[in-house]
Amino acid sequence: MEFISGEELVVMLAPVAVYWFYSGMYEALGSSKALDKYRLHSRRDEVIKNMASKKDVVKGVLLQQAIQAAISVAVLKLTGSEQDGGIDVKSPSLSAATASFLDTVARFAVAMVVLDAWQYFMHRLMHSSRYMYRRFHSWHHRVVAPYAFAAQYNHPVDGVLTETLSGAAAFLTSGLSPRAAAAFFVFATVKGIDDHCGVLVPWNPLHAVFQHNNTAYHDVHHQLGGGRRNFSQPFFVVWDRLLGTYTGYTVEERHGGGLQVKITKDHV
Repeated sequence: MEFISGEELVVMLAPVAVYWFYSGMYEALGSSKALDKYRLHSRRDEVIKNMASKKDVVKGVLLQQAIQAAISVAVLKLTGSEQDGGIDVKSPSLSAATASFLDTVARFAVAMVVLDAWQYFMHRLMHSSRYMYRRFHSWHHRVVAPYAFAAQYNHPVDGVLTETLSGAAAFLTSGLSPRAAAAFFVFATVKGIDDHCGVLVPWNPLHAVFQHNNTAYHDVHHQLGGGRRNFSQPFFVVWDRLLGTYTGYTVEERHGGGLQVKITKDHV
């Protein structure tokens, strides 16, 4: 009996591979200055404002991904074959294929809602508790001027409570099959990188679809004075609006080139 099946391997490794490939694209384009006019922070800001070196960020992200991969396999082993994604996708009929597709879409939506809710409340708790913020969540806020591959830079405890367990809850609640779950986690990974990439490009399709929860929206949270606002991640802003933690912003041209996000007094 094989220890890790092919499907389990995909769920475990696909988000990691996509994380470094996609964030690497941002890093390569940023190094070539191709995205400078869309940067929310100058290159100098990344050097003088950030309290974690890029070497430390890489090490921290790799540690979190190793823990996340181990927990992913454990959850898959515990659920076994019970989590089959619903309708049999092997059925040759068109109606069955359509029903299977719609079933997967519905499960995707459930996973998005569960992931969003878990991360909002856990993220807010991390800021509300002085101990949890100082001991755990402050690691993430060492990166004041966010960039792509710092998206998953967290203290390991914060990473498990906020990121990994939210993913497990989304997977178990939605009933996604392992293959569909791999696609969902890849999607969430890409969205998380976009939220932290530090550039606001007009042609990014995720910025168009999630125009109220994007790089600029999350940048407010990383600013001094914005840490207790805009907790929502990674898809919607529903909880922020319902519970009064939403803060508006404007995006303006920055003196010397690029863009800057300014907090406004507009709430909800």
